[in-house]
Amino acid sequence: MSYSSIERIAVIVPCFNEEIAIGKVVKDFKMALPLATIYVYDNNSTDATVDVAKAEGAIVKMEPLQGKGNVVRRMFADVEADIYVLVDGDDTYDASVAASLIAELQEKQLDMVNAARLSSSKESYRTGHRFGNWLLTSMVAWIFGQRFNDMLSGYRVFSRRYVKSFPARAQGFEIETELTVHALQLNLPVVEVLTPYKERPEGSTSKLRTYRDGFHILVMIVRLLKAERPLLFFSSFAFIFAMTGIGLAFPIFDTYLSTGLVPRLPTAMLIIGLTILAAISFTCGVILDSVTQGRREMRRLAYLQHPAPLATNNRPSRF
Repeated sequence: MSYSSIERIAVIVPCFNEEIAIGKVVKDFKMALPLATIYVYDNNSTDATVDVAKAEGAIVKMEPLQGKGNVVRRMFADVEADIYVLVDGDDTYDASVAASLIAELQEKQLDMVNAARLSSSKESYRTGHRFGNWLLTSMVAWIFGQRFNDMLSGYRVFSRRYVKSFPARAQGFEIETELTVHALQLNLPVVEVLTPYKERPEGSTSKLRTYRDGFHILVMIVRLLKAERPLLFFSSFAFIFAMTGIGLAFPIFDTYLSTGLVPRLPTAMLIIGLTILAAISFTCGVILDSVTQGRREMRRLAYLQHPAPLATNNRPSRF
């Protein structure tokens, strides 16, 4: 399966202190995709990342706001192409499969191909990271829909219409979660393909902090739940308030039916307050759900302003 070179292809690589790995990443992608333009966006590196990338022929640009999410937002805004290959600059992903991923996108007219990591090495894909990925991916699948098994992969291929409709609010490693939820919320045509995943080069260190970044990803999931599924989010609070109020009300009603008195007035006032909070939470969910539908329609319109990837059987003739 081979890709067509008619469309412009950009390989976009976010980088922070990757002087050991970035040279090979650029070299491998130039070999795998000889007609693609390779962009390396440096994120305040203190080593020779910029010099190494330039020496290998990449177009190097800078993003001063720290964090992978900030870099991806800048790349998506600046780079003009028809197909985008997003890959980390740590030389853990296989450049040789890039052509087949692009061909998959083109032939099926998809908007995203997610390269799910396949690794038998505990060193390359640590048990803690594997479990955290499974847990967070399962949470997103339960809330937004099950279409991915490796939500946190840093290797993906996108169509132009995906990139130019993506809001990009994340600042750090939680960007992968937002990329996934965007596709799920707009019901975009996507697919996940297993691809090899290897260890970092010797001397190179991961920038991912398991607990800190895992917490940030969890917070992003909650934020996306509130922003994209407000009725579910606020109804959950309404349910908790209502059930708590009902639980507290049973003894008071029992006492009232037996004696005709309400001796625990503070508890009765608390029940009234919880009932009001439940009603307000549910009303907020209903109103914000309507707002969210409007925002989703606007993103859909932005998405539809760009053509789909050119299918193989619709290629124009070169002559």
